[in-house]
Amino acid sequence: MEDFRKVVWTAIILIALIGIGFGIYYFFFYKKSEEPFAVGEVQEEPSEVPTDKPLGEEVERVLTERQLDLDKSDNLVNKLAVKLTSHPQLTVWLKNKDKIRKFVAVIDNIADGMSPRSHLEFLSPREGFEVVKKSRKYYLSTASYSRYNLIAEVFESLDTKECAKLYWELKPLIQEAYFELGYPNQDFHDTLFTAVVELLKTPVVEGDILVEKKVLTYVMVDPKLENLSESQKHFLRMGPRNIRKIQEKLREFAQVLGFPEDQIPKSYIYVPRRYK
Repeated sequence: MEDFRKVVWTAIILIALIGIGFGIYYFFFYKKSEEPFAVGEVQEEPSEVPTDKPLGEEVERVLTERQLDLDKSDNLVNKLAVKLTSHPQLTVWLKNKDKIRKFVAVIDNIADGMSPRSHLEFLSPREGFEVVKKSRKYYLSTASYSRYNLIAEVFESLDTKECAKLYWELKPLIQEAYFELGYPNQDFHDTLFTAVVELLKTPVVEGDILVEKKVLTYVMVDPKLENLSESQKHFLRMGPRNIRKIQEKLREFAQVLGFPEDQIPKSYIYVPRRYK
């Protein structure tokens, strides 16, 4: 179990996306339209990337036509992204740089079952990780869950349909950042789906989680929990209340984005094993 002071969490997954999305969408698409559509009005359904040419070539064409520049998006995002939610904390988070690339890297890490904390250290809780001792055994401190309440609150406040619309408008920029990671002809949408499923498969644990010290860190004694992926174990440490909030919003996003409904995991409650 790794140092909680550096744990960064999943609420930023779509928070960063939405912030970036609003800024670039407003400036490049909404402002340049000769007949701006009203708020809430939908123009055209997002088109699929053509399959008769390499994905990288098609994305490059779209970026050129729309004059989108991945390297110059941050300042615009900082000014406009806060309009997506009334929660003031988003403004603080948007002070960080290179948002689209960080978003893509976070999604890629989670899809691979890895921790995304190195890309999002600004979300690390100020309070340190804690365990409590009961009858000569150590457990995760339930008080530590509250360190992630703010992240869950901001995530819960987002408008699901607006997020999906902005995601499709921003797809070329997101895809460009994905190419930079070394995926020249893979669709980022598939990776996003994998990441969402990875988090939705994380159990909601009801009950104390027994841990034991291993040299410089703690591990969970219950093998079912300790054998989760790193991204799932970090998500687990947000606590059942926060996990429920985030998973509920993720399911909404998954449905609106058109992910196969029969492949979206249901909520899973798990009661840890008791050890004498």
